[in-house]
This record gives sequence, structure tokens and C-alpha cells, in this order.
Amino acid sequence: MGSRDELRYKRVLLKLSGEALGGTEGSGIDVNTVRGFAANIAEVARMGVEVAIVCGGGNILRGAEFSELGADRANSDYMGMLATVINALALCDAIEQAGVPARVHTALEIQSVAEPFVRKRAINQLEKGHVVLLAAGTGNPYFSTDTAAALRANELGCEILLKATKVDGVYDSDPKLNSDAKRYSSLSYMDVLSQGLRVMDGTAITLCMENQLPILVFDLFGEGNLKKVVCGEEIGSLIRGSD
Repeated sequence: MGSRDELRYKRVLLKLSGEALGGTEGSGIDVNTVRGFAANIAEVARMGVEVAIVCGGGNILRGAEFSELGADRANSDYMGMLATVINALALCDAIEQAGVPARVHTALEIQSVAEPFVRKRAINQLEKGHVVLLAAGTGNPYFSTDTAAALRANELGCEILLKATKVDGVYDSDPKLNSDAKRYSSLSYMDVLSQGLRVMDGTAITLCMENQLPILVFDLFGEGNLKKVVCGEEIGSLIRGSD
């Protein structure tokens, strides 16, 4: 099972896209995919890693895209926040079925569904070994769940923000379209911003840069990758300050 002494990171924030929860289709909620993620998360939690999670909602509704069809942007973003709550509840249930206690906090008050986000309460739950899922983004329209992940990771004192994707790191171009695409093992925040690399939005990258919070982009679908990350194996692409 491993021990806490083997860990490189002891408190992390995992950012999951909504599309990842949709499995190969990228839409809706794929039960087997969610159970697989939950098993990996439960495994590292039992090792002593304190895990906070921010889920996107793009498998259900992406507010910015919905507003492009003519809907009010703020209202569309609130709809997207509610989509993240659905995803958080699904993942929370799967984590608890995997044998680890989990709690959902929301930036919007939905008292009969989940508890409102309170920083000290969330930290207390992390210290007790509970996985804490942080839903509804920042609670404000015009901010992405990437920015919410950067904000919560800093608020909760996480050592690293783990950006889970379907690829094994950050590339200088789309590896699906360019067979010569170069994968970065490490790069700086400014590299991401100046090259326009589509890792996270600029607000999220800047927030991490200003607080020196490293970001690791890795493939969560790879067997045992989350455990490898928290134990310090060099996989994915690490984004941090200039060497």
C-alpha cells in the first residue's frame, strides 16, 4: 500500500476536466471511467496523500460555449457551475464506494446537496484523510475551473496542482496532428504564457506564477500514474519558475 514517508507530495489539488469523466466519448458521465479515477484517488489517499479535487463541467455544459449561441454569459456560466456539482457528486460517491471518505464543497450554496466552501473546514477534512471535492468553480461567472483550481490550491496550501489530461504532458504543437511535436519535461510559467501553450488559461497560470505553485500536467489514464506522481516519479510536464 505504500507509506507516507515514500511520498513526494503530501497535499495536492487534482484538476479533472469534465470531458475526462465522459470517458472516450467525452460527454455525459461514464461510470467505468469515474470508478477507475476513484480507485486511483482512493489508493493515494490511503497512502496518506491529502487530495483536493476540482472538476470541470464540459461533459455536460460549457458556459462560454453556450453563451456563444446567444445565451446570457453570466447565466450560462452559472449553468456550467451546476454541471461541475453534478460531476463532483458522481466522483464523490465513487470515491466513497472505493472505501475513502469524501466531501463535496460548493462555491454556490446548495445546502441540501453539499456544504458551502469554507477554507478552514476543508483543510480540517483533508487532515482527517477525507478527499475534498470543490465544485461550482469560484462561484463567479467569467472565471474558469482552471482558475478555480489555482485559487483553491493556493488557499488550501497544496504543494502542487496536478492537471490531469488525456496526453502525457505539454507539447509545442498538437501531437495528434504533428508527429514531430516535442514534449516538454519541464518549462516555466512564462514559457506557457509567451508561447500560447493551451495548458490552462492565462489567469490560472498567472495565479500559480505569482504564488510559485508548480503545475504538473500528466496523463491520468495511464496505469498507476497518479501514484507515480505523488511518489515523485518523473512523468508528464512540470511547470514552475525559471531554473
